[in-house]
Amino acid sequence: MASTEPLSRLAAGRLSRFAAGRLWRLAAVPLSRFAAGMLSRFAAGMLSRFAAGMLSRFAAGMLSRLAAVAPDAVCAAWNRLERAGRVVSERGAVDSGADEFGATGRVTRTDVRAARRRVSGRVRETPVFHTSVAGPNGPVPVTLKLEYLQYGGTFKVRGSYNTLLGSAVVTERVVIASGGNAGIAAAVATARLGIGCTVVVPESAPHHKVAAMWSHGAEVLWHGATYTEAYRYAGELAVERGSTQLHAEDLPAVVAGAGAVALELEEQVRGRPPVLIAVGGGALVAGAAAALGSRQRVIGVEPVGLPAMHTALGLDPQAGAPRPDVLEVDRIGGVTLATARHHGVRSLLVSDDAVGVARDYLWREFRIVVEPTGATALAAIHSGAYVPPPGERPVVVLCSANTEVTAL
Repeated sequence: MASTEPLSRLAAGRLSRFAAGRLWRLAAVPLSRFAAGMLSRFAAGMLSRFAAGMLSRFAAGMLSRLAAVAPDAVCAAWNRLERAGRVVSERGAVDSGADEFGATGRVTRTDVRAARRRVSGRVRETPVFHTSVAGPNGPVPVTLKLEYLQYGGTFKVRGSYNTLLGSAVVTERVVIASGGNAGIAAAVATARLGIGCTVVVPESAPHHKVAAMWSHGAEVLWHGATYTEAYRYAGELAVERGSTQLHAEDLPAVVAGAGAVALELEEQVRGRPPVLIAVGGGALVAGAAAALGSRQRVIGVEPVGLPAMHTALGLDPQAGAPRPDVLEVDRIGGVTLATARHHGVRSLLVSDDAVGVARDYLWREFRIVVEPTGATALAAIHSGAYVPPPGERPVVVLCSANTEVTAL
């Protein structure tokens, strides 16, 4: 009888260890399937912008482990994520989604106001300057919006921030094709958000703009002679690396972010004067039109050698072939065009010489240094392409300053 109790304790201990081991082996696979199922239901139903950012870093490792024992459940989870939110599209670009911007793809004043709140504290509210400039018939009162003082020397940093902060899923590195300012803006925004950035530029990209990208920590790769070739390679690179691809102009989030310039003007300028803006790729002029709606006229201004919006809106272009040295997009994208057309944006054409003269005038009279695009809107008034009626003080947006001072 004395030995019975120790024996029972020994048997119980061995039995418990044996049972625990067998139970773990039996439970491991069902438990992993259960975890995968719970993860898919949680990710699809409860995913928020914050959770998406955290999940993008955490889930990659966890899902790879779960896939070894429950591949079907993991595939189902990922498919639900794709249907539920804005994720990396098949070509690797950020899909801003019709769920936020509507089925038409147009940007609205509500979108612009949301963008302004989102990037508040990260961008500068640039000042205005009330003055007069020379016109063909004498001095013309104007209000200059000094957006060239923005971080990175370009308004485009607004759209970059809005895109990155508003996306449900952004990878640890983004890829963008750019001939200049869009790449600088992406480099500025990603550096401050702790995200890696690769900019693919055409071989003829200005070295001072490439240097600006480098200065903000971006990786710069040269590919192709044109923006189109660089953009195509950027898409391939994004897929290869599993990175998020950004677009320089034609994303709803980019347009909405740029449009915040116009909301600032509403607070800075009395009345509702027309706003003259260089078109470029169209994001700023379309965003401003979305922000102001029917309250104020928005007038786009383009060089005669690159009448992208002028042509897209069905107007009669006054010029022939585009300039061969154009590095950015040479056509207006669907989002920008739909937004501009909906709000009745006009487009004026000015000569390349008029742009150069306006740029020199800004330096000579005000010691303001801008690149040619930054002086394009002023060229419309300076050359007489736009003549304000008596009593009107139009707003002229000086949008970018990334140039070599020695070129002046």
